[in-house]
Amino acid sequence: MFQTRNTFLFSILTLLLLMALLLNISLGQVGIPFKEVIKSLFGSSASKDTWEYIIINFRLPKAITAILVGIGLSISGLLMQTLFRNPLAGPYVLGLSSGSSLGVAFVILGAGALPTVISTFLLSSYGIILASCLGSFSVLLLVLLISKFLRDTMTILIAGLMFSSFAGAIVSVLTFFSSAEKLQKFTFWSMGSIGNLSWQNISILLVAVSIGLLLSLFSVKSLDALLLGENYAKSLGLKVKKSRRLIILATSILAGSITAFAGPIAFVGLAVPHLSKLLFQTSNHRILFWSTILIGAIIMLFCDMISQMPGFDFTLPINAITSIVGAPVVIWLLVRKNRLV
Repeated sequence: MFQTRNTFLFSILTLLLLMALLLNISLGQVGIPFKEVIKSLFGSSASKDTWEYIIINFRLPKAITAILVGIGLSISGLLMQTLFRNPLAGPYVLGLSSGSSLGVAFVILGAGALPTVISTFLLSSYGIILASCLGSFSVLLLVLLISKFLRDTMTILIAGLMFSSFAGAIVSVLTFFSSAEKLQKFTFWSMGSIGNLSWQNISILLVAVSIGLLLSLFSVKSLDALLLGENYAKSLGLKVKKSRRLIILATSILAGSITAFAGPIAFVGLAVPHLSKLLFQTSNHRILFWSTILIGAIIMLFCDMISQMPGFDFTLPINAITSIVGAPVVIWLLVRKNRLV
């Protein structure tokens, strides 16, 4: 019975994902009929050259980025919540987002003090991505180094929060001494964006997310054991430290690469694992892994649609939309689950 129910739910989610993808490409400042979107996606040219250009160069790259971001952050959140056995843990709990923000803050707020040639490169999109990657990677190395000497997983969580506070403090100092123009640029980056990536950038992000997902898939058995506690996992013969490092590495690759290319995006990594557990009513990570992937992609596509509603000539920050739309939904589901309504 449960298997039949899960198969039905997976079928519904797959259909919703396809529908969300088509809607995401169809809707926007310029409306494009479904039929034209399908023609363009399956190799035929759309009836209008402008539609074809918009689909291939703007809408499709943005939709693929939304799917990758939704998948990567959602799986990162699932890994962290299970590793720390904390429902409030998210993909950025280890300080990766703060490390990325610190790297970008150094570039945007402090590059003016460097020679013109260097500052010009650093302030380009590639320079900002590189700075974000280096900031996130630096925090990853520190967390992995500390994890070798710590037996308690909760201590690693505290260390990650300390790294986050330290990086945030430095960003605050840099902000205090920066001009309004630089502050505005850094603020826009911190709002998150999935619409400015080239096909080359998307290819790099796809490789990074694929590697992170592969490492996560290898960790599925470990996650089921760790959910019941480290002592129980050890009694089953699990090498806890090795599994812990693999989970941290997978999360860092996923969250770090996404933050580098799309900026820090809130809510998705924290909420989607809860939605997946509420919908499938299981703690089996073989099921949660794939359901989290589907739900994460769907939510990001719908949030992106809301951020670029038809009839408006502007696009709202994706970071704001994910929280405004998603938080009430999760609260309602949690209240309903506990029979308080």
